[in-house]
Amino acid sequence: MNRSGTVRIAGLVFWISICFFTAWIGAQASPGIAPGEWFESINKPTWNPPNWLFAPVWTTLYTMMGVAVWFVWKDYGFSGAKKAISFFLIQLALNGLWSQIFFGMQEIGWAFFEILVLLSAIIATTYLFFEKNSIAGWLMIPYIIWVSFASVLNGTIWWIN
Repeated sequence: MNRSGTVRIAGLVFWISICFFTAWIGAQASPGIAPGEWFESINKPTWNPPNWLFAPVWTTLYTMMGVAVWFVWKDYGFSGAKKAISFFLIQLALNGLWSQIFFGMQEIGWAFFEILVLLSAIIATTYLFFEKNSIAGWLMIPYIIWVSFASVLNGTIWWIN
């Protein structure tokens, strides 16, 4: 493999690792597969997904996000995609922050406000990704769908508690 191929693979590993680092930070406050006492004690709607579903969904989404930003970075570099990559990093920070607010601080209302800001940042990032690379944009669509669902779920949990 030539140097360019090595750099591209290293970049892919880097971006996916950044996404999974965010997942790890969020997991420090999240109940994970075995929910904590607080989360089990709050009211949830009947359509709340089973706890086991969250890990595979988020694993898939973080991988897709890492590949998406890699496509943009690979095609344009940091300097050629500064705005798109900056928005990506902002939404990624907001992503990690949500778990801290919802699970760590147990602030359902603040988490709802934060997830709406997160969703806006994801939509903006996706728009910017589509401008740079359509595959990158399409890779973000499942993330928008999931966070839209999570927003409704968060809002509902806030409402019923």
